[in-house]
Amino acid sequence: MAVPDSVTPRPSTVVSAAPVMRAGDELAARLTRTEVQRSPSSVPGREFVQVLTEIPRGVESGWHTHPGEEVGYLIGGTVELCVEGQPTRTVRAGEGFLVPPHTPHNARDLGPGTGRMVSTYLVEVGQPLSVLTGGPVVPASRAGLAGAG
Repeated sequence: MAVPDSVTPRPSTVVSAAPVMRAGDELAARLTRTEVQRSPSSVPGREFVQVLTEIPRGVESGWHTHPGEEVGYLIGGTVELCVEGQPTRTVRAGEGFLVPPHTPHNARDLGPGTGRMVSTYLVEVGQPLSVLTGGPVVPASRAGLAGAG
């Protein structure tokens, strides 16, 4: 069927094979995050969510938590990973990391290119995948607020 001269064809739109992270994810505004898969787990009330995250050079995720464990693997770049209660570490392509549930953490890409990581989460069903915290939580004992005793 021919298109009349008076009709301008619409530009095509390319849609990723994997859906973009749900709008309730607060990190989506800072990073490129693509949900690879989501599936129920054998643990009651938990589900698996797998995500490809891309962090541009010099960008930070922002301090945040997840409602369950994060098991990750860096597939490209170099990222500085800060996890509350652990020493800051530099994670390079080919290395893995683990973040305990509900633990504030922050990732910053060190360059020279984009940091790319695949993370698998075992999280509480119905909860936002991530929640920004604004910074690490310092326990009272470390902040000098605990009783002397």
